[in-house]
Amino acid sequence: MKKVGYALLIIGLIGLIYFGYDALQASESFNVLGAEVAVSKANWTPVIFSGIVAVLGIILALVGKKG
Repeated sequence: MKKVGYALLIIGLIGLIYFGYDALQASESFNVLGAEVAVSKANWTPVIFSGIVAVLGIILALVGKKG
């Protein structure tokens, strides 16, 4: 189970980096009364799922039996 946990952790971290960067780039900014306002048009669902997969990987790696 530890190997599965490490694999999920790596996949989750890669997903967080890739989808997180993509989500941060999907924003528009404009000025309203002299203040710059940023509006995000990103889909945050892949980022959330990647984080969940990474956390599950950590849990499995810590409590998994050697195998």
